[in-house]
Amino acid sequence: MAERSYRGLFWSLVFFGTILDQSTKYIVFRWLYNDGAGDEYPLIPGVFKLLTQFSANREPGGEAFSALRTWSGELLPKVNHGALFGLGGAYITLANTIFAMVSIVAALAIAYWSTRPATARDRFLCIALGLIMAGTLGNLYDRLVFNGVRDFLYFHWIEWPVFNIADCCLVCGACVLLAQAFLTTSAATASQDASESPLPAEMAKAQ
Repeated sequence: MAERSYRGLFWSLVFFGTILDQSTKYIVFRWLYNDGAGDEYPLIPGVFKLLTQFSANREPGGEAFSALRTWSGELLPKVNHGALFGLGGAYITLANTIFAMVSIVAALAIAYWSTRPATARDRFLCIALGLIMAGTLGNLYDRLVFNGVRDFLYFHWIEWPVFNIADCCLVCGACVLLAQAFLTTSAATASQDASESPLPAEMAKAQ
């Protein structure tokens, strides 16, 4: 009997996670454009809100991605050039280039990892890798098109750094991956302990 494969689950999470990330970014930044001044919309008053910020830079036009950058408005959105929580963002172009390259390498590595038969049989590993891949591709798109990542989710109750859906996918995927690794290690240890028992199970019970 053929073993079940979760490769379809992996690619479904990659597709829908990436689409959700990009659609929310474009919709929120267009909705809260406010003539380029940016705006905010409370989802949970005093705790959580949507927040958009725009720079004073206008799209010069005539480039391959010009139409993609100006769908929200003429002024370009402020972006995070660094990694999660703004890590390395002070270096702007250098940071964005480095993290874009890291994202490409990570995406290729995950895609290759997903082709392994053992990976396809592991549901939680496919979930973890699918979420991480979606987050990676979502932010990679921003780095290539906007030269940085668009963020709009803000927990101002605890002054959490502004983030986006791709970041949520990355964090959730990493948590699932850690849990999967822990459970797999625990199961392997228990199996090894059972196999190293000096007596067969029936004799051990008789003792």
